[in-house]
Amino acid sequence: MNISSLTREPLVHFIALGFLLYVALTWGGNPPDPASRVISVGATEREKIAESWTLTMGRSPTDAELDQAVDAFVREEVLYREALRLGLDEEDAIVRRRLVSKMDLSASLAAETVEPTDEALRAYFEENAERYAETAKANAAMTFEQAFFRDEASARAALGQIAPTPDPTSLPSSVEAKPMREVEARFGQQFAAGISELEPSEDWQGPIRSGIGWHLIRLKERDTQSAEFETLRTTLANDWRSDQIAARKQRAYDVFASAYRIEISE
Repeated sequence: MNISSLTREPLVHFIALGFLLYVALTWGGNPPDPASRVISVGATEREKIAESWTLTMGRSPTDAELDQAVDAFVREEVLYREALRLGLDEEDAIVRRRLVSKMDLSASLAAETVEPTDEALRAYFEENAERYAETAKANAAMTFEQAFFRDEASARAALGQIAPTPDPTSLPSSVEAKPMREVEARFGQQFAAGISELEPSEDWQGPIRSGIGWHLIRLKERDTQSAEFETLRTTLANDWRSDQIAARKQRAYDVFASAYRIEISE
């Protein structure tokens, strides 16, 4: 089915009209006054409906199609005002939640597409350092030596030695500035979990277990600074934006709430 025949389908017209009604009702800014008996559809409203039709259908509406859309809007407006007049919205939990959501959305809309500056992200990162401590630790670059032993007893016996004699293994005896994900890929998850609990020291530590045996570790460095910010940049931007949205919602609520006297009885 080509585009021209698709746009003649009644179902497509119905969907398009539904979209147009939504736009017409939400573009108006202030909600309609249910006491008013005047429904005005002027040139501005017709132009908005025509623009919406074009966006939806990929072409401008004919005069007949535009008249049909206007008629649909008027019908919706009449029924909407009558519903308000009868108070059908007052005890409807779904309507209540939708209105609350729309108020929150209107307060946070500007924050949803804003892009934080590099300075703002770095400041946010520093202010929330504890929040990202575990992520930073997981992304740290590790530099260490390891001595492998097939059993725990042998590893513990060698722990006090200056230069322990390990059992043969294909694993590297030293690792230089490798991200934790690479350490885990090479030595296994159990090993990575164990070494992540160690602090840098000139002494041998452990033993920690892996899937093939036991290891003594001399952890020389855990670098959490070099790639930490860049690694977390996308997460930071998303979290920053979420916090901005929450803050704007709260500020808007505080302004609205200040106009009320709130009484809560126990």
